[in-house]
Amino acid sequence: MDLPTALICLIIGLPLAGFLINGILGLASEEYRERKTLIGTLSTAAVFIPFFISCYLFLVTSSDASAVVVTLFTWIDVGTLTVDIAYRIDQLSLVMALVVTGVGAFIHLYSMGYMAHDEGYWKFFAYLNLFIFAMLNLVLGNNLLLLFLGWEGVGLCSYLLIGFWYTDMAKSVAAKKAFIYNRVGDFAFLVAMFMVFQTVGSLDFDVILGNLEAFSSEYLFWIGLLMFIGATGKSAQIPLFVWLPDAMAGPTPVSALIHAATMVTSGIYLITRLSDMFVLTPEVMLIIAVIGGLTAIVAATIAITQNDIKRVLAYSTVSQLGYMFLALGAGGFTAAMFHLVTHAFFKACLFLGSGSVIHTMEHVEHGLHKEGKDVHFDPQDMRFMGGLKEYMPSTYKTFLIATIAIAGIPPLAGFFSKDEILMHAFSAGLGEYAGAMYFILWGVGIVTAFLTAFYMFRLTFATFHGSFKLPEKLPEAAGAERHLHESPSNMTIPLWVLAVASIVGGFIGIPNFIVETFTGQPANVNLLHQWLEPIAADYPIVMGKALEWVLMALAVAIAATAVYVAFKMYGHGQQDESDAKLAQRFGGLYQVWKEKYNLDEFYEGLVINPTVRFSERVLAVFDMKVVDGTVNGVAGTVRLFGSLFRYIQSGVVSNYALFLVIGVILVLWMVVF
Repeated sequence: MDLPTALICLIIGLPLAGFLINGILGLASEEYRERKTLIGTLSTAAVFIPFFISCYLFLVTSSDASAVVVTLFTWIDVGTLTVDIAYRIDQLSLVMALVVTGVGAFIHLYSMGYMAHDEGYWKFFAYLNLFIFAMLNLVLGNNLLLLFLGWEGVGLCSYLLIGFWYTDMAKSVAAKKAFIYNRVGDFAFLVAMFMVFQTVGSLDFDVILGNLEAFSSEYLFWIGLLMFIGATGKSAQIPLFVWLPDAMAGPTPVSALIHAATMVTSGIYLITRLSDMFVLTPEVMLIIAVIGGLTAIVAATIAITQNDIKRVLAYSTVSQLGYMFLALGAGGFTAAMFHLVTHAFFKACLFLGSGSVIHTMEHVEHGLHKEGKDVHFDPQDMRFMGGLKEYMPSTYKTFLIATIAIAGIPPLAGFFSKDEILMHAFSAGLGEYAGAMYFILWGVGIVTAFLTAFYMFRLTFATFHGSFKLPEKLPEAAGAERHLHESPSNMTIPLWVLAVASIVGGFIGIPNFIVETFTGQPANVNLLHQWLEPIAADYPIVMGKALEWVLMALAVAIAATAVYVAFKMYGHGQQDESDAKLAQRFGGLYQVWKEKYNLDEFYEGLVINPTVRFSERVLAVFDMKVVDGTVNGVAGTVRLFGSLFRYIQSGVVSNYALFLVIGVILVLWMVVF
């Protein structure tokens, strides 16, 4: 076995081994289930080791190196269809592997503290390892079918983890919702794969991208559109994004894993992997950009009105994913990947920070119960928080850093990646195809940038600033402050690591024009662009340096203004009063945002209820009358003949002799006549 094969086997195999060991031993041995330190350490190591291996592969791979394909064995060999279990080591897959294993490893470490008292500890870590295994198959697979195996695998794991506390019906419903909505997009993806195989006779990426001339323009349009529909399910875009906010029902580390490092990034990866194909269909590119921009602003307006700390972050994820799809549609594939990487850092930090807050608020509730106080409240509701920065300094500082990053304040990571997306959208507006529409989308991106900074600082100020509101809201909770505490080190260390990454992560994509302006010489300091250049079919940015500086300054001014407005309204923790002012200022529009545009109700009325009625009135009747009727008819016929023939089997020998004689006479009659 050569070195690349051995390393790939370790990257893929260790998370699978962690799943099997914890799953099998956890099922078989009650004693093993109690060894939580061993379980957590084993699962965390099963992701940390692949992370270090991915770092090694990253360091020994050059930006102009050709892809290394490691084929383990033939998976399917039927007729003209041959599919291998083969993994691809190239610039794009290494970036994704680093994000999945790096962020995923620290989420595992965090989970050791967060889930320490859960009875299903062993099962939780088994599912986490399976999630990482599925995601690595998705990003490292060398063909569409192996990618699709991982694609379905993360869908299964999301169902298992979102509904982890399945005895709570709301959590089970949220898990089913995520699973079903993703199946809609997955069906479109399957059809696209059939069309690809029909055209080129293979699902390998090299064969597909090497034979693009074999596709007609019409086929390219439908393949691209169907793949994008698949991406709207997995990466939570309109119209299939409504499952993601409800996915908050799962444990907070699950939310971080889904939102930051794994499942929702799948669509961006898929389109970037096939970017050479997508750029041949400008109509699909425009559709991607429009859906991305629309999703970004719709989710951002909803986030302004939410009070659940995790739900604000969930809609923030939907909005940021919309930004990434806007970049893809504007030809900024590297920009989308750049934002995917930086978003993984600060969004994981934010979700884990929210989990730290929820962990403490739950401890407050339990502490009050031990004191004999019958106090009940939602530990995720920001309206019961406030003033937590005094009691949770590490959580507050890391949460603030990640908030500054996502708000687009320089020089933190989100500033560079978000600014590059806006640059690509504006540059696409200068192009010949649908320029006016791209200018509108750039405007949508600017408004969304303002809303992002506003709702994220609203969240931070309401949670950590001002006074602790629980005793003010619930007088019976007097003295609850004494139960507030910082989370343990195995929860705060991942927060600090991700916060540091949120600070420095943007420097891998410093815009070239900044250096060129000061040196007067052409520069190529954008490391991520150099790295992904062999794969990402980016549109060039066609504008002068002066205009780029103006656009960057405008983006910074927009973000700073939003922070100032948020501070004036929420800086001292006065959430209720400020929310009331917002509701009064925007009137009915605010109510539309608060009710999430009634999209769930719309889908329920348009799809779910008609389907249920059709099932009850048509399918159920067909099942009972036709299916069951046919089966019962066959059984009845057999029973009828049996009831007749049983008289022949009387047990009387003389009767048998009579029937024998009659039979002989009938045979002779047929022979003679």
